[in-house]
Amino acid sequence: MSQSRNKIDKFFLFSVGILTIAGFVIFLSASLGLLAQTGSNFGGSAAKQAISLVIGIIFFFIFSKIKYTWLKKSALFILIGAIGVNLLLFIPQFALHYNGASRWLVFGSLSFQPSELLKIAFIIYMAAWAQFARDRLNLLRYGLLPYIIIVGILSILLLVQSDTDTLVIIAVTGLAMLIIGGVKIRHMAIAAGLLGILVLCVILLRPYALQRVKTYLNMSTDTQGSSYQINQSLIAIGSGQMSGRGFGQSVQKFGYLPQPTDDSIFAVAAEEFGFIGSIVLLIFYLMFVASAFRIANRAPDIFSGLLVIGIAMLVVIESFVNMAAMLGLLPLSGVPLLFVSHGGTALIITLMMAGMVANVSKYGK
Repeated sequence: MSQSRNKIDKFFLFSVGILTIAGFVIFLSASLGLLAQTGSNFGGSAAKQAISLVIGIIFFFIFSKIKYTWLKKSALFILIGAIGVNLLLFIPQFALHYNGASRWLVFGSLSFQPSELLKIAFIIYMAAWAQFARDRLNLLRYGLLPYIIIVGILSILLLVQSDTDTLVIIAVTGLAMLIIGGVKIRHMAIAAGLLGILVLCVILLRPYALQRVKTYLNMSTDTQGSSYQINQSLIAIGSGQMSGRGFGQSVQKFGYLPQPTDDSIFAVAAEEFGFIGSIVLLIFYLMFVASAFRIANRAPDIFSGLLVIGIAMLVVIESFVNMAAMLGLLPLSGVPLLFVSHGGTALIITLMMAGMVANVSKYGK
C-alpha cells in the first residue's frame, strides 16, 4: 500500500490555478458585453461568478483532503443521489423553464443545474465498477452491459431536459474510461454504434437539433436567424487576428455576439487575445490533461486511476467541444467552456472534481 506524500502534485495544482485565473479574467471582460445586450449590472454578474469561484475553491480543498477511497465506497449512493436530484426537475415548483428546456432547479434566490452532478457521479460509479469487475471487464456482462444500462438511465433524464450535449459528453467519457480499463474493442464499437443511433434519432426527432446540423452544414444560410451566432463568432475570432484587440476591447460582445459570457465566451477571448492567446488557452487545458494523466499513471489502484482519467477526459472533451463549435468545426452546442464560461454550478463542480484529482495525487506510487 502506497503511503500518502501529503502534498498535491505541483504541476497539476499550477494547471488548475492558471486555468482558474485565466478563466475569471476572460469572464470579467466578456461580462461587459451584457451591459449592451441585456442591461445587466456588470458588478452583479462579476460578484455572482466570484462567489461561485470562492465556493469552488473551498470545495477543491475539501475534496483534496477527503481520501479518494471514500468515493469508491459511496459510489452507488452518489449516483442514486445525483439521479434523485435530477428527478426534482419533474416537480413544477422547483424546475425553471427557459428556451423550451427544463435544466435548472430553483430554491428561492438560488439556482443550479443538476445535470452537472450526473457527470461526476457517473465517473465515480464507472471507476468503482471497473475496480469491482477488474479482469472481467472484457466480458459483456461486466463491461459493456453495465455501461449501456447506466447510460440508458441517464439518457431518459437528460433527454427530458433537452440536454443532448451533456448526454453525449458523459457517454464518450465513459467509453474512454472503459477502453483504458480493458474492455474489448468489439464491445466498444457496439457501444459507439448505439450512441450514434441515439444521437441520430435525437437529430431527426427534435427540430432544434436538426436545425443545428443544417446550420453546421451550411453556415451561409439565414445569417440573421439560425446561422447568426456562428457567423458572429467567426467574425469575432477573425477580428482578433494574431495578437488580438486587447483585453476588454472586443467589439462583437457589445450587442452582436449572443451569450458572450456563456456559449460564445471563447469567441470573445479569441477576439481580444488573438490566435496567440487562443493557443495559450489551449495549452493551459493540455497542461491540465497532461498533469492529470501523469497522476493517473501513478495512481495506487484501478479506481483512482480511472477516476482521474474520467475527470480529465470530461474537462477536455467538454471544453474542446465548446471551442470547436465556436470555430465552426462542430455544430453549435450548449456546453460551457469549463473554468471560463458563466455558470456557478459548472465552475463549482469542475473545481470539486479537480480537488478529487489532487487527492489522488497524494497517494501516487
